[in-house]
Amino acid sequence: MLFLYNIIITLADFLLKIIALFNPKMKLFVAGRKTVFETLSQKIKSSNKTIWFHAASLGEYEQGLPVIEKIKEKFPSHKIVLTFFSPSGYEVRKNNTVADATVYLPMDTKRNAQKFLKLVHPEMAFFIKYEYWPNYLNQLKKENTPTYLISGIFRDNQMFFKWYGQFYRNALNSFSYFFVQNEASKKLLVQLGKTNVAVSGDTRFDRVATILEKDNTLDFISEFKNDKLTIVIGSSWPKDEDLLIEYINSTSQNVKFIIAPHNIKAEQIQQLKSRITKKTVLFSEKENKNLAEFDVFIIDTIGILTKIYSYADIAYVGGGFGNPGVHNILEPATFGVPIVIGPNFSHFAEAMALVNLEGCISITKPNELKTIFNTLISDKTIRTEKGTICKDFVSKNKGATMAILENI
Repeated sequence: MLFLYNIIITLADFLLKIIALFNPKMKLFVAGRKTVFETLSQKIKSSNKTIWFHAASLGEYEQGLPVIEKIKEKFPSHKIVLTFFSPSGYEVRKNNTVADATVYLPMDTKRNAQKFLKLVHPEMAFFIKYEYWPNYLNQLKKENTPTYLISGIFRDNQMFFKWYGQFYRNALNSFSYFFVQNEASKKLLVQLGKTNVAVSGDTRFDRVATILEKDNTLDFISEFKNDKLTIVIGSSWPKDEDLLIEYINSTSQNVKFIIAPHNIKAEQIQQLKSRITKKTVLFSEKENKNLAEFDVFIIDTIGILTKIYSYADIAYVGGGFGNPGVHNILEPATFGVPIVIGPNFSHFAEAMALVNLEGCISITKPNELKTIFNTLISDKTIRTEKGTICKDFVSKNKGATMAILENI
């Protein structure tokens, strides 16, 4: 099976290089991997002690960041190597300050795994949430490198738990320990005979809890808000925006809107702006504008949404009308903001929990959006109650990072 897997990976590598000629994101994926070994040889010396963290994309990086920071404190003489699989993670966080070397993870061939691990020679390896690359895991096991899964989550529909999943089940044998988010994940691993499992929780709660300790001030947002009730729409997709624009254009409520779309390509931003009938300004054109005069502020940049949530009275988090579903709801939750989302959230335990607790409200159509927005706008008591539920939820679920560190 490993032989067949290696053939598939080799073919995929070839096909991706062809696709990259026509797809900008795939071009980053392919081009970014060309210099990985050169970068590592420059930044990591054979005498260095190292620890390797792997994140699939941006969400996993944010999830693992509390552990990376604490490991860095605990092992100050070690160099941290951080790898990403996806351009949406690497391109946003390639200049982070927590890692000594940040690179794409080379494709999972046996040769790449051997070369990568020879250059990095980690004393420990951490995989965040998921991504199980057999060649890398097999090589880590051969070299007796302690390997950990942190904030892991397992579901019974994954290949590990199917009759044909022995190949991937074998890959799990490389892990020294599994730190999983919930009892259901532990139970599934126990069914596979794994006893090296602990329910530590989700490190994202630790990550978002620390946001409150930082300076979240943005003067231009304060100027735009102008002490008015503000709805922040984060990580919106076109299907979210169809409902939201209908509400924005028709509402008579004295409220302001900040929209931070998931995709900030110029043509899509201009299309979004053109559909809004109220006075709208873009982040990229805010200079020398009296922002207090505008009703809608479109954020056509990245990296500031978390701070923007601190100004929200109500948050709408996008992605819930697509697959796999809603984006990160914990960032607005930590600020004590009531949250509205679309219907697709069943793959996200925190969203399921907050919907059940009624701090987060799921909607499916325009009239439901209108009803909940109008209720939250007009009734401060309900708004405060739901916001408090969200804030308490984050606070009560902290501690995963320390649980992991205590067991390493």
